[in-house]
Amino acid sequence: MAVQAADSDGRNVELEHLNHVLISPDKDLSRVLTVPFSGRIRGGMRPGKKILVMGIVDQEPESFDVSLTCGRDSETDEDEAPCDVALKLSARFSDRQFLRSARVSGKWTGEEVSTSYFPFLPEQPFRVEIHCEHQRFRIFVDGHSLFDFYHKVKSLPSIDSVRIRGDLQITKLG
Repeated sequence: MAVQAADSDGRNVELEHLNHVLISPDKDLSRVLTVPFSGRIRGGMRPGKKILVMGIVDQEPESFDVSLTCGRDSETDEDEAPCDVALKLSARFSDRQFLRSARVSGKWTGEEVSTSYFPFLPEQPFRVEIHCEHQRFRIFVDGHSLFDFYHKVKSLPSIDSVRIRGDLQITKLG
């Protein structure tokens, strides 16, 4: 059974991801697809679990971020929050870079930048999949394996929230 909610324009949208009980929004259902988004990963991460983010890039984008964080009870902005960030994916359009980093014990790791290509285009849909494995996250965009990110946060079950912000619209989470 699908859950119906209204997006920011008041249109009805089907929220299939709530049936999978993987990500549940911190806000009420009528705001679930608005950016910035913050939601809970039920049971935290574990090998074999996958996070799916589908969306559409804005018309004139500068950047957007998708982060897997620890400590969902923190209500402050991600840049100010004391929580660990297991994985932060940052799409930067000015230099066409898809960066990744982590924050452990309040310190950011260096940004990893190597990608074979930049997969995002203004006004175009995309599908990002983050697969959790024992030693790493594997990141796929539109079905193509882009890179691996080895775990900096070792306690996978403590990775309990997803945060999305920037120049995009979310169409599906799972």
